[in-house]
Amino acid sequence: MYMIILKKMTAWGILDLEKQKQANILSLKIFYLFSFFAVGSLTPLLSVYLANEAGLNGIEIGTIMSVGPIVMIVFQPIWGIVCDWSGKPAKILAMTSLLAGLFGLGYLLFEPYLLLVSVAVVLAIFQSAIIPVSDSITLQYTTRIKSNYGKIRLFGSLGFGVAVFAMGKLSESFIGPSVIFYAFFIGLLIAALLALRLPEEPPQVKAKLFSGMKELVTMKRFLIFLAVTFLIFGPNLANNVYYGLFVEARGGTYTGIGIAFLLAVLSEIPFMRMAGSWINKLGLLPITLLAGIASLVRWLFYFTEPSLAIVYVTSMIQGFSLGLFIPAALQYIREVVPPHITVTAVTLYSAIGNGLGNWFSTFSGGIILDKSGIYMVYLFYSLLTLMGMLLTVWLMRLEKVPGRMKTSFWK
Repeated sequence: MYMIILKKMTAWGILDLEKQKQANILSLKIFYLFSFFAVGSLTPLLSVYLANEAGLNGIEIGTIMSVGPIVMIVFQPIWGIVCDWSGKPAKILAMTSLLAGLFGLGYLLFEPYLLLVSVAVVLAIFQSAIIPVSDSITLQYTTRIKSNYGKIRLFGSLGFGVAVFAMGKLSESFIGPSVIFYAFFIGLLIAALLALRLPEEPPQVKAKLFSGMKELVTMKRFLIFLAVTFLIFGPNLANNVYYGLFVEARGGTYTGIGIAFLLAVLSEIPFMRMAGSWINKLGLLPITLLAGIASLVRWLFYFTEPSLAIVYVTSMIQGFSLGLFIPAALQYIREVVPPHITVTAVTLYSAIGNGLGNWFSTFSGGIILDKSGIYMVYLFYSLLTLMGMLLTVWLMRLEKVPGRMKTSFWK
């Protein structure tokens, strides 16, 4: 009986479809693993390289490090528009991944400050496409096959965490700190090859160039959620800049900083794995609110100047905050935005969080750091997060009003 059913399933192509689904999921997981391995190899240690190897001063390093978020504000929505218009996001993802990896090697080729700034700008243009475009591809595919986005995205956290730890060790070995650029290139080269195998889901209605952006700015719930992203997600990303200084202020060494980052990033994995079931039980916006509460508790706790041992333990709160916020945010956007402009919406969301929110929190945090010290930075992040939580509550109230779920204009 089993063999008869098996033969019928094979004849109908059911088994082939299942194998293809598993292959697509595996490709997505490995893409996240290597693309985030590349980012984790470069971003946390780039400022150290620029100071010790390139001999740049603080202002010069700050300028180069702030280029990425500024470029993202402009170019992430553009990449989304291009993907929606072309209907070929996976091919664009492969191209941008490869070019970002190649331009990352530019840091090894040039020494003058202005040329390094140019490298940072061009690199950021292509790197800005990687996360939002891959997220939109994964989100559309997992929605169609009724799978869990978080179980795929957690491989990104794994890749980032492994890279931070491994590159820190290798940079102190005979290989030297230049290893971070080679690892960045190799990681994105593998990611580019994998991107060609990712499932592409061309929109049923082909978007006109820039028409998607016009449509999005009329959606009240989407715009409010962008503000929530700015206020909650932005400080979480800016924390990557100041967290090392905070750990150092509590008595941590360079090794201690690496351990704290590793614990924080790897803690995202179990929460991303559980995010799908939690969302089904509680809802998207309640999960977003819980993520905001976790962030608020963490920032307020850091403001109280805790001991180093407790800092290590509480670094895992990042898993609760980002591990829940990222899957819930992307799924919420998928629900409130029409399918034919999904990539544009996701890249605009990323531009506000990874770009504008990250830049504002980093820039403002730097000013507060100079004036009042590292602990006041986290009090400022607490205030931003609290405002984001209040906006989330307002959005939850809006969705309880009859007829509001289908409303896309300012009513």
